[in-house]
Amino acid sequence: MRHKLSMLSLILIAGMAACGKSGPETPVLAASPEPAPPAPATAPVARPRDASFVASGPLLVEDQVDVGAQRPGMVAKLLADVGQPVRQAQLLALLDDRQLLAERDAAQARVRSAEANLQDWQAETRMAEADFRRAEGMYKAKLNTEEELDHARYKKEGSVYEVEKGNQELLRAQADLQAVSLELEKTRIRAPFDGVVARRYVRMGQEVATGDRLFWVTAVRPLRVKFTVPENFFGRISRGQLLEVTCADDTGAKHPAKVIQVSPVVDPSSGTFEVLAELVHPGPNLRPGMTARVDLENLK
Repeated sequence: MRHKLSMLSLILIAGMAACGKSGPETPVLAASPEPAPPAPATAPVARPRDASFVASGPLLVEDQVDVGAQRPGMVAKLLADVGQPVRQAQLLALLDDRQLLAERDAAQARVRSAEANLQDWQAETRMAEADFRRAEGMYKAKLNTEEELDHARYKKEGSVYEVEKGNQELLRAQADLQAVSLELEKTRIRAPFDGVVARRYVRMGQEVATGDRLFWVTAVRPLRVKFTVPENFFGRISRGQLLEVTCADDTGAKHPAKVIQVSPVVDPSSGTFEVLAELVHPGPNLRPGMTARVDLENLK
């Protein structure tokens, strides 16, 4: 009986051990996540093109310059003042020219002397040529010697050289006269173009040096306006296009302006480009230097 109980215990222990062991392990694979759906493609956002834009810029003229002294001297006369209309080549002022006038008179005297000397040698040459022809005829007639013929030939050739020398002296005297005349002309301060005297920098009796400013002369027409516009207007403004211009000092008046120049490049630092337009019929109240407004509307 004891033997049977021992066997039964062994069988129970063996069964419990068999139940405690698991079967062969099977690897468990993790489920891979589903790929996310691609994001829908977005169309590029188009940069809006403004239908209108108001630019501003100064009214300009092409001809505007400081008239300077071309030689040193003292201001002897003032013939124009601020606000005075002037014509091209009109005298604005005179520098002291007494010394140059004396030099010009001396140069003219040298020219007259050179001309007279040349005429004298031309007459000597004609006489020497006549003497040579006579000596040549006498030599053929056996009335003089070969030495006398050579003497007449050399005299004629010498006279020809003297004529050439007289020509060169005359040219030099004329060049000296021209140089003095040019210096004398520099004492005449003239307007370079039609316009108005905007500023006067000198006074009567003032000593000036070469390059000193004397007057500021400016034209009054044609009037132009230079302005800058954003780069998104590039290609929408072209030469010959008409624009509207207004000025704060001339309220209520609109002036047509024709585009005469468009910059071919855009300034990368500001993203703008320059446009130059010329007013077609500017009003009488418009002056250079005023600030103008340019309306750019409905540009395609």
